[in-house]
Amino acid sequence: MDNRNTVIAILLSLAILLGWEYFFAPKAPPPGTVANDAPAASAVPPSTPGSAETVIPMVAPTAATPNAEAAPTVPAKRIRIATPYLLGSLSLTGARFDDITLINYRETIDPSSPAIVLLAPAGSPNPYYAEWGWISSDSGVALPTSTTTWTTGNPDAVLTETTPLVLTWDNGQGLVFTRTIRADKQYLFTVEQTVVNSSEKPVTLYPYSLVVRLDEHGTGGNSFEGLIGAFNNQSKEVKYADLKKRATDTAESVGGWIGFSDKYWLSAVAFDPALKITGTYRYADAAGRERYQTDLRADPITMAPGETKSVMGYMFAGAKELALLDAYSNDPGLQRFDLAIDFGWYYFLTKPFFQILRWLHGLIGNFGIAILALSTLIRLLMFPIANKQFKTMNKMKRLQPEMKRLQEKHASDKTKLNQELMELYKREKANPLAGCLPILLQIPVFYALYKVLSVTIEMRHAPFYGWIHDLSAPDPTSVLNLFGLLPYDIPPFFSLISIGAWPIIMGATMWIQQRLSPQPADPMQARIMMLMPIIITFVLAPYAAGLVIYWAFSNTLGILQQWILLRRTDDAEVKTAP
Repeated sequence: MDNRNTVIAILLSLAILLGWEYFFAPKAPPPGTVANDAPAASAVPPSTPGSAETVIPMVAPTAATPNAEAAPTVPAKRIRIATPYLLGSLSLTGARFDDITLINYRETIDPSSPAIVLLAPAGSPNPYYAEWGWISSDSGVALPTSTTTWTTGNPDAVLTETTPLVLTWDNGQGLVFTRTIRADKQYLFTVEQTVVNSSEKPVTLYPYSLVVRLDEHGTGGNSFEGLIGAFNNQSKEVKYADLKKRATDTAESVGGWIGFSDKYWLSAVAFDPALKITGTYRYADAAGRERYQTDLRADPITMAPGETKSVMGYMFAGAKELALLDAYSNDPGLQRFDLAIDFGWYYFLTKPFFQILRWLHGLIGNFGIAILALSTLIRLLMFPIANKQFKTMNKMKRLQPEMKRLQEKHASDKTKLNQELMELYKREKANPLAGCLPILLQIPVFYALYKVLSVTIEMRHAPFYGWIHDLSAPDPTSVLNLFGLLPYDIPPFFSLISIGAWPIIMGATMWIQQRLSPQPADPMQARIMMLMPIIITFVLAPYAAGLVIYWAFSNTLGILQQWILLRRTDDAEVKTAP
């Protein structure tokens, strides 16, 4: 009975861990996602109440560039961007953020591989950019657009963490627009938009910011990739496929941010956290290509003649490093910015789990060793429960002869057999379900590590020792070529049986640990238990090496633990023997 329950617990645990998150679980962490305000599908973006003209622009491609966004025909002057984390440039035409490279991250574990290119300009194969501006209910007011040429006092200026960039444009109607852009040392830009009203009448303008991307992008993994934002301290995620069905989706909030999330990278815009904003997710067909846009519109700003007003905004373009996201949540106040990382439905558990792992990494210097240290810590914390479990299992082992006798006696009467077994358990004070408790307690730990290895950029390309150069990737070795000793690669169609060294180690330790446990009296259950290490080895082989290493080391500690407890039990029995 106890082994059957253990088998059921293991199978259900794997089904829950590896299936629920991917197929069923909502992606947003507690307290839940913002309900989608799904307006009727329309190709026309929503406008400001009472005015059909205050529309956030959604540029369409031109006939001359059927597969790209509209781009200037003459190359515009670009201002270079150079910070410790970013390289790129910003065009004086449009003043878009459309050329950003993350210099500290590479496409592969090879240090000579290309750096990650995050943003790309209109006209490139994969346009991806952010834009800032103003909209007005008065169509007669000239406003800066994506084709506006801005001026700067120093054409040779470089935007760095110590040297801001100041851009100006005069609309010729008494309005002078100034855009001051500052960069920090990491991934955040501050965009201050100022308008001086030198005309003879008041002017009302709505500040906006947007991020545009062509085509769907994703790795096909288990983390959310798509349009994302945070409003009212809750995340709002919209999948590419879902947005295509309804064209637009909106949310309102005081403060918040919006953008696009990849597995490890994020581009997002935000305004001053004190401003009331409307966030919109948009989809449109752009000359045969799918065009996605996320944008924010803040409440209107009215300037009397001679008055000057400013609005502060922020642009994030970089890696989803948890410490930085938490820091930006505090200053400048990007609400719940950590929600950009898909920690899953069990966010309240997974994030603290990763913070502990990161703390251990700070002490040890290697994430692989930190995983082993965490496994040891968990085993120590669970030792009292494991000790109680082992005593119960040992008691069940001693009861097996009597259980077998009862099974033979009542082979034709299952009801009577169950009654007799229950009486036996009660008389001997044995609980057949106690063996499942440690397994059930390890489920959240296993799930948390699974998510941490899957979605946190800190684990990307994190090395271990030997042949493991990336803990977030599967074990690269294969039994089919003797773990690299034979000089040929494994064809993709053999992937199901191409098992690496660490999965085999994990399966072996699981088998040894199982052999130390009491074996079921039922031959069918015994055969199932013998197959379990093989089944789990094949199930976990394609998963992150760090997860497999954790399980293998945890099994090894379990073997040592069971050996110690077995010795203690045997010694106690010898001392109490007549």
